[in-house]
Amino acid sequence: MTSRNDALGGIGATETTFDVIEQIGERGEARVTELADELGMAKSTVHNHLQTLRRRGYVLQDGDEYRLSLRFLHLGQRVRTRQPAYELARDKVKKLAAQTGERSQFIVEEHGYGVYMFRESGSEAVHTDSEIGKRVPLHATSAGKAILASLPEPDVEEVIARRGLERFTDRTITDEGELYEELERIRERGYADNRGESTNSLWAVGVPVSTADGRVLGALSVSGPSQRMKGERIRSELPDLLLAVANELELNIRYA
Repeated sequence: MTSRNDALGGIGATETTFDVIEQIGERGEARVTELADELGMAKSTVHNHLQTLRRRGYVLQDGDEYRLSLRFLHLGQRVRTRQPAYELARDKVKKLAAQTGERSQFIVEEHGYGVYMFRESGSEAVHTDSEIGKRVPLHATSAGKAILASLPEPDVEEVIARRGLERFTDRTITDEGELYEELERIRERGYADNRGESTNSLWAVGVPVSTADGRVLGALSVSGPSQRMKGERIRSELPDLLLAVANELELNIRYA
């Protein structure tokens, strides 16, 4: 009998290891029994995977509780610096936060999600759960829609097929045809906006950033409470600023 992992070309033991890692990541710390119950596995199986991870330095054990080690931080930092362009984007995120007083971020696409690479809070920024490395839906965020609008249509179709169009608020675009119309508008004006589509009362503006050969690298965005983002600020002030900063970044990338 062919298992699901075999059919997908996967390895069951590896899948289990990552299930354990992700569960600990969600919980912060966990006991063997808790993980076994959550994952529907034998305690001995979970324990064996934990001990392997501990020996390799990926988890720490404190009594009967386990938590992820800082080795993941080291790997994550290596990922963030694998392209010099990412480091150039970091400076622009800081600049946007300082100029607007709001929260700014740089997001890249990976496996059909947007991933926070850099984030900076301005003097008036609201606190949200947009932590570094967090994955967010592309269709419900300004940066995500800016990225989608810059991708070839087959790639957009693949993202929709893999991730769907989940509803987060009553403003989220969940119709495929409506999303394609939105992406066309974004291409025409050069920027995307998000008016409470992922989080109620949180609005944002995002613009794509391209590499020297024209591929989309990611997107810059600025977000804040709807009361501060409405009117000319979301229609022209922030789009003009973001487009100018993105243009600076693209030139820096090209001639770095």
